[in-house]
Amino acid sequence: MGHAPEEGTEPPVRVVLAKLGLDGHDRGLKVVARMLRDAGMEVVYLGLRQTTDTVIDAVEQEDVDVVGISMLNAGHLTLGPRMVEALADAGLDVPVVIGGIVPDEDRPAMAAAGVAGVLGPGASADEVVACVRAACRP
Repeated sequence: MGHAPEEGTEPPVRVVLAKLGLDGHDRGLKVVARMLRDAGMEVVYLGLRQTTDTVIDAVEQEDVDVVGISMLNAGHLTLGPRMVEALADAGLDVPVVIGGIVPDEDRPAMAAAGVAGVLGPGASADEVVACVRAACRP
């Protein structure tokens, strides 16, 4: 596990980042990983072609605070809610943030399905960090 935080400081936010399914574009997710690391977060980068099971395994093993999923393949309405449901079924109370191409009209359905945050293309580092931090607040 990570090192113990100094007295009076919060431990760093731990994030798992992954691409679900067959989407083969991970450049943006690598940029997000760097943004989060630069903000002092610990990032577990799973990379391409992950399943809900591999993400859940990482969440359990790495004791993470947030799951970040990159979606560029129009699977957000299926895969986002499926990830939220799979975490709940595994007894894990870990918020899910989706990044990628999500039309504005789909955002209410994502929120209703339990997705904690949605980031679109071109989100700034400040927006990405703020969204992840907001997702892990109870």
